[in-house]
Amino acid sequence: MPPDVQGHEPGRMQGFVASLLRHQGALVESIEPEGLEVLAPAQVQAALGVAELSRLGFGANLPPSAQRVGIESDWLGRFGGLLGSQGRWNRRVLPGSGTAKAPADPERLLGHALVLDNATFRLLSVTPAWTRYLVLDFRASAVSDDKRDFMLRVGANLATGALPDAALKAIITAPGFDGGALDGPPSDGAESEPMLPQDAELPLIWDRPRVLDLVARALPARLDDALAPFLKGMRRRLGRDQDRLHAYHNDLHLAAMRRAMTLPEGDAMRQREQQRCEAIERDYRAKLDDLARQYATRVSVEWVQTLELVMPVHRFAVQIRRRKADRLIHLDWNPRARRLESPACESTASTERPGIVCDDALHIVVASALMPCQSCGRPFCRACHPAHCPKCHDRVSRHASVLGL
Repeated sequence: MPPDVQGHEPGRMQGFVASLLRHQGALVESIEPEGLEVLAPAQVQAALGVAELSRLGFGANLPPSAQRVGIESDWLGRFGGLLGSQGRWNRRVLPGSGTAKAPADPERLLGHALVLDNATFRLLSVTPAWTRYLVLDFRASAVSDDKRDFMLRVGANLATGALPDAALKAIITAPGFDGGALDGPPSDGAESEPMLPQDAELPLIWDRPRVLDLVARALPARLDDALAPFLKGMRRRLGRDQDRLHAYHNDLHLAAMRRAMTLPEGDAMRQREQQRCEAIERDYRAKLDDLARQYATRVSVEWVQTLELVMPVHRFAVQIRRRKADRLIHLDWNPRARRLESPACESTASTERPGIVCDDALHIVVASALMPCQSCGRPFCRACHPAHCPKCHDRVSRHASVLGL
């Protein structure tokens, strides 16, 4: 993005559009105030609905004969049509170049990253390796009496299954990293990137069902966290409107009741006041229903972009022991983020700690994944039995999610 367009929203939009149009073969020139003059090829004209020579404006004041462009209009949809599938997938190979030195005290790092309530563990070895991270970005929209749009991210280490949010954030936001940012022009990945060593063994790319299963387990908790401030504000406004509505109708109802009580039984005026009270009650219930519809929250989630990161790590081989059984797991220490990745819950994909090891297959899960069955009361591991209770076969309730993938 050009330096003169950073720092305020119209400038960011203008810089994005200029980069996108140049990428699509258009000739673009900046004009004042906050505008672009565009000489567009045929495919750009068709996708954006503009003439061959057109002007676009992004600020409060438009250049002469310019069309206004903003996020509140249909222009984002037009730009999406112009992009098509470009920029949806990106790949970056990050070199080691001296940053892949082994950690100095692996035992101490393991003690901080792996916290188990009911099992012990032992570090067997630390070896250099290569891994793939799959980083999926989603756009979520929440619509109630207000609307909020925000981004969600799910990133997975394809070798270990870990969900290293903090490590990936440190890598992607590091100075100089270019991973095809969502607010920049599309990248075709054609620039030169470091070559993998001939002996580098990468984990296989997960198939679509496995990726969708991970997203279905990992995304709801992230969505809940992102929605929390929005829902808190919505509930506060709903409570305020409910209190105002109750106070108004309650005053009307009390006034009508007082007038009715001062009149004798059977009097026509008393009957009218009683009918007025009933009408006030009906109106109050109808207004409450209107409020419920007004504040009903609709949430949609749409996949935006996937980034594949290939980079060297140091792989910890760790033996988990529970009673007389044991299991081997692997955890990666990321030299760029300088973090040892913690294992994710094998049922909910939560990154909460401490973990609990199940007795059957030694899955590492969170406490909620070992809760008793709601029907028969028997505790069981949801990673071992994801669909139903093994005793009574009662179905396991899970987040239902339509992600548009």
